[in-house]
Amino acid sequence: MNAIQSTLLGMLQGITEWLPISSQGQTVLIMLNFMQIDAEKAISVAIFLHIGTMLAVLIRFRKDFRSMLSLESKMLRIIIVATLSTAITAVPLLFLLFFFIENLFENGEIATVLTGAIGIMLILTGIMLGVQKRTGNSYRSLDEIKTRDMVFAGLAQGFSILPGISRSGTTITILLMSGIKQGLALKLSFLMSVPAVLAAVVLFDIRAVSAISISDAAIMVLSALIVGYITMSILLRFAGRVNFSIFCISLGGLTLLLSQLPIII
Repeated sequence: MNAIQSTLLGMLQGITEWLPISSQGQTVLIMLNFMQIDAEKAISVAIFLHIGTMLAVLIRFRKDFRSMLSLESKMLRIIIVATLSTAITAVPLLFLLFFFIENLFENGEIATVLTGAIGIMLILTGIMLGVQKRTGNSYRSLDEIKTRDMVFAGLAQGFSILPGISRSGTTITILLMSGIKQGLALKLSFLMSVPAVLAAVVLFDIRAVSAISISDAAIMVLSALIVGYITMSILLRFAGRVNFSIFCISLGGLTLLLSQLPIII
């Protein structure tokens, strides 16, 4: 792996982490198809790439994380609930992933199928949101979020441990279907990613990654951080100005299109 490849992987992570197309699935496919990195190392590198986008979230929402230092913080409580719920689905799936890793990647279409499923779910969510808006139902704010909302979002996030399943796609869809305000749903999905990434880094023990050098690792993190911060800011601005049902349908269509990338290459 060289500096150009490291930069491109970081940029791909920075863009796809926030879109419902599975950043892990796409980066793993690139490494398998073009860099001849074996499946186990490719997954570890893909997890490592999340450190850059995690840092982007910490920087972008630093005020929110500072506010969570208070035990009375509503945001702290809902993120804790979401994280604990994520562990319920993520931990068993992680061990299954380790056990079936070679079989999973013998079938190169698995990420394509799963990513396509996310795209369909986003389109259906957009349609449901459009119907909800026409019936006059209002979106809920932070104070109106219930524990069960974050339990469902956390359980959904746990499935993203599998390559091909989008973390942002599943969490945003569940939050929107719960009637949570569109910009807030994006923000919560971003905030939920931090403890999830930290847990994945520990469980995967990325220090054992031998496929990348220290310099390449630094390039990956920096490029993922910069591009991830810019992409995240654009999405947040976009969500505040455009009907989110159209936003979901558009992203769902884009997801279905991009899900064909592995077939094309």
